[in-house]
Amino acid sequence: AVLDAAIPRLGPTPQTTEALGVLSPSSLAPLTPVPRPSSWAPRSGAAQWNLVCGDGWKVPLEQVSHLLGWLLGCVVLGAGCDRFGRRAVFVASLVLATGLGASEALAASFPTLLVLRLLHGGTLAGALLALFLARLELCDPPHRLAFSVGAGLFSVAGTLLLPGLAVLVQDWRLLQGLGALMSGLLLLFWGFPALFPESPCWLLATGQVARARKILWHFAEASGVDPEDSSLEENSLVTELAMLSAGSPQPQYQSPLGLLRTQVTWRNGLILGFSSLVGEGIRASFRRSLAPQVPTFYLPYFLEAGLEAAALVFLLLTADRCGRRPVLLLGTMATGLASLLLLAGAQYLPGWTMLSLSVLGLLASRAVSALSSLFAAEVFPTVIRGAGLGLVLGAGFLGQAAGPLDALHGRRGFFLQHVVFASLAVLALLCVLLLPESRSRGLPQSLQDADRLRRSPLLRACPCQDHLPLLSPSDACWAGHTPEQH
Repeated sequence: AVLDAAIPRLGPTPQTTEALGVLSPSSLAPLTPVPRPSSWAPRSGAAQWNLVCGDGWKVPLEQVSHLLGWLLGCVVLGAGCDRFGRRAVFVASLVLATGLGASEALAASFPTLLVLRLLHGGTLAGALLALFLARLELCDPPHRLAFSVGAGLFSVAGTLLLPGLAVLVQDWRLLQGLGALMSGLLLLFWGFPALFPESPCWLLATGQVARARKILWHFAEASGVDPEDSSLEENSLVTELAMLSAGSPQPQYQSPLGLLRTQVTWRNGLILGFSSLVGEGIRASFRRSLAPQVPTFYLPYFLEAGLEAAALVFLLLTADRCGRRPVLLLGTMATGLASLLLLAGAQYLPGWTMLSLSVLGLLASRAVSALSSLFAAEVFPTVIRGAGLGLVLGAGFLGQAAGPLDALHGRRGFFLQHVVFASLAVLALLCVLLLPESRSRGLPQSLQDADRLRRSPLLRACPCQDHLPLLSPSDACWAGHTPEQH
């Protein structure tokens, strides 16, 4: 959670912060033009390299480059988390992020900065993805949502603090250097194995029982429990771990391509990736509709940060009580409805109605994006959870690129973009109905465990029988008699 508050977070959407001359705290980019002079605005790369008028297209190009880095980092380093472990990817990504962040502060030309932004985004994505996985796998089912929301609120705190830091620093290079320094300090703190151990869940799923046993013993001793002098149930666990670790078995890793051989898991991932794409991509349309109603340059920035916090609190209050799927369905419905109403009534609705619909759309899309990430982490098995979650988050970053790409074309395709994402939101609403429910369930460990997650009826908590979607009758009958995983 401390890392979330210090460096760019998962699932951000870069926005122009005109008075600061930088991008939003989600990306710390130094290139946004400053159309109005300000005595407290930090000196920006746009002013240094004259990225205005005819060269103004380079600003959204830099944003797209940074988002591409996040996308590639999620996909590549997500798979690395499954092969090398959560801790190894986290530490390596932080080391690279510190060096690349410092290099950005010293960049001498725009092409150099463009490449560094891409690489820096990839390393930040790897660090935060590994942290997300480790945190999730250390939590028991009743507390997974609370800890995820807590980390998200720390991220919002970082978003709100960055403008004040920019006011104090007054220079984008120094601001970028401070970000690199913070990454280095986090590396010194979290680099110790005792403070950031490897995930025992991943170690057990890949057959590294001896390492998992040592970490679990460390957890027990830190909690004041003697593993050798415990209850009968705990003694049986000790005996089972000792038997599994006998003979020094070799680790067994699962290729991400194994996801294609599953019957249901790949479809769940595809639906959640599609939901993440829509939730992140449609936000640019709501932000564009909001701009004429909120003329001040700083209010939309803080408004969106506040809406993100409100969306997280909403998830905390509802996702455990009502379930992941109904809340995701509600968020997708609100997103699509607000988008369609803005499309249909843009010429006729009063200003306050446009403002209300834009705020509702931003709030709902934030909730959809955050819940899609948590939902995906809960339905993918441990052996490929990093790769699966990386693909879902990567789809979200692909959606975020819609805003900068539209700016590259002079915003001439804004209406078409809005129509496309509104249509996709309606389609996503239908797809969400095919998802299983992951509330209060243990995390699946193997591909077989993940395939046994059932699609329960929306309004009944305990169905007597269920048929998995998109399966042949024989497969559906087999799945209906498979014990449900808890």
